Amino acid sequence: MLPTGPQPRVLLVWDAPNMDMSLGSLLGARPTSAYRPRFDAVGRWLLDLAGEDAVAEATVFTNVVPGSTEVVRPWVEALRNVGFAVFAKPKTTEDSDVDDDMLRHIELRAGEGALRHVVVASGDGRAFREPLEALHGKGIGITVIGFREYATFALNSELIDFVDLEDIDGVFREPLPRITLDSLPEGGAWLPPFRSLRSLLDRR
Repeated sequence: MLPTGPQPRVLLVWDAPNMDMSLGSLLGARPTSAYRPRFDAVGRWLLDLAGEDAVAEATVFTNVVPGSTEVVRPWVEALRNVGFAVFAKPKTTEDSDVDDDMLRHIELRAGEGALRHVVVASGDGRAFREPLEALHGKGIGITVIGFREYATFALNSELIDFVDLEDIDGVFREPLPRITLDSLPEGGAWLPPFRSLRSLLDRR
């Protein structure tokens, strides 16, 4: 007799604003093509996690600043060509974030009763830690992918598995220049500023 009911699902939700900010902070500059994550590699990793018997759903949530559509469109189309769904929201105010939209989508899939595993790409513990740990209590596997420097909420949680994005095979073309105070070479290292000194003038 064939099984009834929805097929098990593994869901990835990618917080593009948070991941972009974390990567930029890690590099101390705007990422070049060598340091931009390859979503095809992320997709293959997700398919491997899901296995053959589960549906793998990959989604990216992003803000679009008015006037930037020509810059953003090629990236969005590339994601869709790889097999990712994209939720795009206008960035009209500082509060036009996508966290609530991500949580609503996770709740939607959880409510369907077939969600086996949730993967969240974000370092935003304030938005995601409690909801994810609550899902874990319902028997749903939880993984956070991101950068260990900015995902302390996942590293400190006993209920959440953490995978550093750089540890996923093929995501970056070149190793990230991750010089931190915990990994200084013997001869020392320069730590570049996170922003231009002139930004001090812009805040006046």
